[in-house]
Amino acid sequence: MGELDSFDFKGGEVLTFDKPLEWTSFNVVGKIRYKVCRLLGVKKLKVGHAGTLDPMATGLMVLCTGKATKKIEQIQGTEKEYIADLKLGATTPSFDVETEEDAHFPTDHVDLEKIKSVIPQFLGEIDQTPPIFSAVKVNGRRAYDMARKGEEVELRSKKIFIKEIEVLDFKEQHLVLRVVCGKGTYIRSLARDFGKALESGAYLTALRRTRVGDFDVKDAYTIEAFCEMIDRAMESNK
Repeated sequence: MGELDSFDFKGGEVLTFDKPLEWTSFNVVGKIRYKVCRLLGVKKLKVGHAGTLDPMATGLMVLCTGKATKKIEQIQGTEKEYIADLKLGATTPSFDVETEEDAHFPTDHVDLEKIKSVIPQFLGEIDQTPPIFSAVKVNGRRAYDMARKGEEVELRSKKIFIKEIEVLDFKEQHLVLRVVCGKGTYIRSLARDFGKALESGAYLTALRRTRVGDFDVKDAYTIEAFCEMIDRAMESNK
């Protein structure tokens, strides 16, 4: 298998990928499973991911194959780092760019000092309500399915942990934050709540996951590069 000689997909591998924009987490798992199964000449192989990324987010996804799928829960529990781009002065129903702006708010009073002054209220263990456009289940149904059909969705808040929030950039209505947090944190909800704390509005315009535990996106494969590596290995095996 050339470049892939050191891989034992059945015995178990932990692989990291840089998810492209608009791909679902399901798309990534499906693509990698298909390519690896073709390489191995098998019909089935266990492949799972250690944490969903929204289609409108990019960045690190950790996939486990074979017996390494037993590590998924452990990896999911590790801390994560995100780079979040927020637009201030407006909100959307989905808290990101999936839906159109539905309300507008003043931002003239928002400066760097005010932004830094609200950060402490989001650090440590806090209560957070997930977005209605999320995969949270309500009576066995996904919240986003209900929300997209215009149905009423009421979600309960839950405890999450945020370790760090750092301002990376701030210009007029554009704010970039680096967030280090625990399992189950919705950065879209953080964006909404951050806007409220600023006595304005905010929603997520871009999100990139840069780290999951000890795994860093700098070391991750692109989907394209990994698939090309498998194609070369298959070609050389003919």
